[in-house]
Amino acid sequence: MVARLDPRSRVLLAVAFTGAVVLAESLSALSIALGVAIGLALLARLPWRLTLRRLLALEGFMLVVLALLPFTVPGRILAEPLGFGLSAEGLRQAAQIALRANAVAVALAALLGSLEVVALGRALARLGAPSRLVHLFLFTVRYIGVLEQEYGRLRLAMRARAFRPGPGLHCWTSLGHLFGMLLVRSLERAERIDAAMRCRGFTGRFHLLDDHGPERPGALDLGVGAASTAALLLVVGLGL
Repeated sequence: MVARLDPRSRVLLAVAFTGAVVLAESLSALSIALGVAIGLALLARLPWRLTLRRLLALEGFMLVVLALLPFTVPGRILAEPLGFGLSAEGLRQAAQIALRANAVAVALAALLGSLEVVALGRALARLGAPSRLVHLFLFTVRYIGVLEQEYGRLRLAMRARAFRPGPGLHCWTSLGHLFGMLLVRSLERAERIDAAMRCRGFTGRFHLLDDHGPERPGALDLGVGAASTAALLLVVGLGL
């Protein structure tokens, strides 16, 4: 059902959900927000294995912070393992961060992760986002692909010359040359793309193909918007 929503509705819902979760403080509100995010993921039919891998990467990034908070935040001591005080306030803050981060990550993956990048750029433009920001976003996505293509060609050329990564100085020198050539060739490729775009009449403005698309949201967007507004008001009300 999420795929049938207007991209503008998905962007607005993602922004509203993130704002509500950031404002919420109570564990009950954050737990409800995480449940709503999981519901959105089920409606979006996200691949659960890929989603779990991404969440595990997020948890690994936050693991050190979450493990240190209970021992560094002052408050009521619950226990003293190995002589370090474990505070109730620190545990609460760690739980808040974990619930908030996972709720936002799952919701964004469901609402925006399944949306095509070009469609996301068009939605931002139709919502009135600054044109420079939209252009920068679309160009960044485009040139990330350019960098990936050039890196693949250079790595293939190195493997064809029997290069194998190792701990020696030659390996590190070769990798330095690889990244240097990657920047040089990507710059040359970007200049060729820019020249080709100017030859085709590009004047600094992307002409969106759906400029004459539906101006008003449909019944599904209104229904989902009403239900989402009620859920987010509940989260904010409980959180405050």
